[in-house]
Amino acid sequence: MNPDCQIREFSFENDYGRVLALWEGIETGMQVGRSDTPEEIKRKLERDPDLFLVAEIQTEIVGSVIGGFDGRRGMVYHLAVRSDLRQQGIGAALLAEVEKRLIAKGCVKVYLLVMDDNLSAMRFYEERGWHRATNNIIFMKEF
Repeated sequence: MNPDCQIREFSFENDYGRVLALWEGIETGMQVGRSDTPEEIKRKLERDPDLFLVAEIQTEIVGSVIGGFDGRRGMVYHLAVRSDLRQQGIGAALLAEVEKRLIAKGCVKVYLLVMDDNLSAMRFYEERGWHRATNNIIFMKEF
């Protein structure tokens, strides 16, 4: 990993705007939506703040990942690295750290979603031991 990069837990007050800007700047595979509003991110932090991580070089946020654990299964969301800093191990370090934290909570199976046109993300995850879980269709409902 880039030796100047540090991984730490997300702080809403200091990081929300900068992380949102990172997500909005990702060119493909990232959808910013209702669940990314300040209110929803604050609710996420009430549940498991230790699973929302950022990668920082000096004082600039260059990457993020959000993990979730419901007591049975884990999820990984919004793994993002600024485009000019990819291929330096930042994304791999973020993923490894959130996986380590999920395991420490007792998680034995974790899922993530990849947009079907994001082939580079698919390769990234496959190179780190992830595989397609099923050929099932995923349903969603917003309230």
